Amino acid sequence: MPVALVLRHAEIAHLGNLEAVLRDHGYEIRYVDVAVESPHDQPDPDLVVVLGGDMGAYEKEAHPYLIDELDFLRERLAQERPTLGICLGAQLIAEALGETVRKGKTVEIGFREVTPTEAGLDSPLKHVSGVPMMQWHGDTFGLPSGAVRLASSSAYTNEAFALGDYVLAVQFHPELTADMHERWVLDGASELASLEIEADDLRRDALAKAPAMQAASVAMFSEWLGAL
Repeated sequence: MPVALVLRHAEIAHLGNLEAVLRDHGYEIRYVDVAVESPHDQPDPDLVVVLGGDMGAYEKEAHPYLIDELDFLRERLAQERPTLGICLGAQLIAEALGETVRKGKTVEIGFREVTPTEAGLDSPLKHVSGVPMMQWHGDTFGLPSGAVRLASSSAYTNEAFALGDYVLAVQFHPELTADMHERWVLDGASELASLEIEADDLRRDALAKAPAMQAASVAMFSEWLGAL
């Protein structure tokens, strides 16, 4: 049975709907909570999934475990081993590939259109075309050398990229389930208030838009995993 090693930065930022997709593709799932254990201590997995978190990839003084995690990702990517990154995970992959992660000009929170590029329409990203995807980020990065941009949004040029057939990285949150959304809204109450975003507006959007996002997410992840 192939193994998916999942690098987790916060308990509330887990695999969500991706867990069922991984299991459907025959993967055994092993979580590593990177704040307390090193991915270097795990047997070499068939797939690494790097999840999100509320810290920045540049906040290494506050979160020194990011240094070890980045070393792990650099080694893995140098070997061209399958790796999937979501939000912070995408940012860490970009940094491991030589780019600098930095604060962006705006914070995106809520369901937003993500527009696939021409290359994206010929990739698993085609499934998100015309489907609002959940965003919760305010950081950005340059496109890594050799990578192909797969999608952009009105606020950020690099919403998704691929490197060969072994890396997929997305800034948005296609993995988000209804339960996760509610937990994030509750935990992020102070941030939402500071940005003058109404929690109930996010909840209404989720009721209307989450089902289509879930279907697009499962299709996207399934196609990518099936091609590995």
